[in-house]
Amino acid sequence: MKLCMIGTGYVGLVSGVCFSDLGNDVICVDKDLSKIENLKNGIIPIYEPGLDQLVIKNYKNKRLKFSTNLKVSILKSDIIFICVGTPIKKNGNDADLSQVYNVVKEISKSIKKFKIIITKSTVPVTTGDEIEKIISKKVSKKLFSVVSNPEFLREGDAIRDFTYPDRIVIGTNNKKSNKILKNLYLPQISKGAKYVNTSRRAAELIKYASNAFLATKITFINELANLCEKIDVNIEDVSIGMGLDNRIGGRFLRAGPAYGGSCFPKDTKAITVTANKFKTNLTVIKSVIKSNDNRSSLMLKRVFDILKNKIKNKNICFLGVTFKANTDDMRDSSCLSMIPTLIKKGAKINYFDPTGEKPDFKKFKNVIFSNNIKDAIKKSDLIIIHTEWNDFKTINFKKDVKNKKFSIFDMRNIYSVNKMKDHKIKYFSIGN
Repeated sequence: MKLCMIGTGYVGLVSGVCFSDLGNDVICVDKDLSKIENLKNGIIPIYEPGLDQLVIKNYKNKRLKFSTNLKVSILKSDIIFICVGTPIKKNGNDADLSQVYNVVKEISKSIKKFKIIITKSTVPVTTGDEIEKIISKKVSKKLFSVVSNPEFLREGDAIRDFTYPDRIVIGTNNKKSNKILKNLYLPQISKGAKYVNTSRRAAELIKYASNAFLATKITFINELANLCEKIDVNIEDVSIGMGLDNRIGGRFLRAGPAYGGSCFPKDTKAITVTANKFKTNLTVIKSVIKSNDNRSSLMLKRVFDILKNKIKNKNICFLGVTFKANTDDMRDSSCLSMIPTLIKKGAKINYFDPTGEKPDFKKFKNVIFSNNIKDAIKKSDLIIIHTEWNDFKTINFKKDVKNKKFSIFDMRNIYSVNKMKDHKIKYFSIGN
């Protein structure tokens, strides 16, 4: 099939590349000329394991093309995926749909034959209705169909999630579009993915509801971890005991820092705006947002307690600064609030992240990036394991840290409490 992906951010690029790898002809469009030129040369703007090899392979095979010409790309394609950003509006909680609607206006100028127009971007309920209205002003409804097809890609596991998805959600009442899209996704369906055809509004809500529920699970286990710290219980025992119940499941029951990234923070807020618009109070999700907002402050309090409030001139090392492992995404990472606060208190920060130095910290004098783990930790008074990279799971702290009075604050519970005791290392974790 002939596909056009508008936007080469995380969703558009990964989806476009993976569709081309399944044998489709894909054009990835972006207005950023330098990004498009880099992609043509195999230079990837995001960190996603395995993506660079797929880009090079399919670009060479000419199934994958990159362009800045939106009009020509639309004319050459039968299915148009809108994959532009929908960030939170400044000074608000609702989604900024300006990029979506700008693209839709451009699409409406280039429809000469039947097109399926798909929102892959995460958009609030009724956005598809509005898209249909905008296009209908210039084009007959017989020439297009607006469909919601939300993505469920996890950063760091996106290629596997695309290839072996749990479900494919197609929001349309148009039988022709449904038949075409079921055929498009046949490779995934044949591998066991559930194909779910719903109304367009239901598909839009499924995406928000899914992210809000996962955020709720994270927040729930984090709050239980706070209780465990007070009553001498190991949160991991609780997580395992709960997760073995098939009705609950063990995924997303790992206690740690606040959730972050490109989805959960903005999507939980946006769904409450939709609820307010329709005069419905989503009290559970609002509580989740509030609890998560407080999480980084609680983590900072733990740091202050570990260092007995003596922060000035302390060498503090952060191992990992991204919001999760296997991504270079810094959006809503806990360390974005933790590190500046510790700097104001007089701490000296050293950090290492497998995805390299971050521009977020270049403005701070007392923040240094190290090129390897050994250099990062060697002078530390406190080592904070912030992100669960595999690189951090086999460190010989006794050998590599020169300061013999160092402590470890493991925000991901990577290490065993008992083994750390055996090695006589001052070790603090979450929910213990």
